[in-house]
Amino acid sequence: MIKKLTPMGEQQGLVLEPALLELLGVDQDTPLEVRTDGKVILVRPARESRLERLRGATERLMTWHAETLRKLAL
Repeated sequence: MIKKLTPMGEQQGLVLEPALLELLGVDQDTPLEVRTDGKVILVRPARESRLERLRGATERLMTWHAETLRKLAL
């Protein structure tokens, strides 16, 4: 797919088709990570870091098994 930048005020934008965004599960509220190696621009949905995923999993575990964890702590 070949695209051109579209003027958007003082900036340039890349317009993507809804089918492509739907395929990636991206909408206007999805945070995107934009990186480059100097030759390529990479745009992808931002993902949680490993630490954030681990923290979330730990919180869920502690919530789901709170009673068992209390008993084990005694």
